[in-house]
Amino acid sequence: MKLLLTSGGVTNDSIRDALVELLGKPISESGALCIPTAQWGHPNPFLGPASVRHFVAGEPPWHTMTGLDWGSLGVLELTALPSIGEERWLPWVREADVLLADGGEATYLYHWMQQSGLSDVISSLTETVWVGLSAGSMVMTPRIGPDFVRWPSAPDDRTLGVVDFSIYPHLDHPDMPGNTLADAESWAAGIAGPAYAIDDQTAIKVTDGTVEVISEGHWKAFP
Repeated sequence: MKLLLTSGGVTNDSIRDALVELLGKPISESGALCIPTAQWGHPNPFLGPASVRHFVAGEPPWHTMTGLDWGSLGVLELTALPSIGEERWLPWVREADVLLADGGEATYLYHWMQQSGLSDVISSLTETVWVGLSAGSMVMTPRIGPDFVRWPSAPDDRTLGVVDFSIYPHLDHPDMPGNTLADAESWAAGIAGPAYAIDDQTAIKVTDGTVEVISEGHWKAFP
């Protein structure tokens, strides 16, 4: 699987160009499935039925994911998959060019990726692009750090570990006063592994084990 791990989605031309490169064809010729699941697990009162609708419809602030000019766009709700069987949903996933994973609560998303069986098949999706937004990116890392765990049923802060680094998103976001570089440095000290702090104008592209930071904003690596 090819990864484009973002903080705020496809927010600038550099990230968009990286997405097109990973797809190998124009966005308008690509089929996408959006995954809103992570939103359900976060206690933020602004996340819920209305925000999921905005994400699916590609309305602000989610236009940076589902609002692109996709050739086709569908919804993949992971909580539904265990009850319908892999033989039904796996063809949908295999036919998609890209999976768009929304933000929310990363450990909740991790749980449902496991329960649905999606985590078991992602390694076989060698040509599929995974575009994550915030928690949708963090779920691909080994750990998110205790401060980001907001789902009460999460056993710990572990996630999929597809990549070997962790991500601190929304660095210096104007609506998140607790997301300063000093906060990110404190978080990184507790991760005990390589990590990146990235703002909403930054993405991390991963292809065949090669990691490249794409940015029109600012970021910091913690070795």
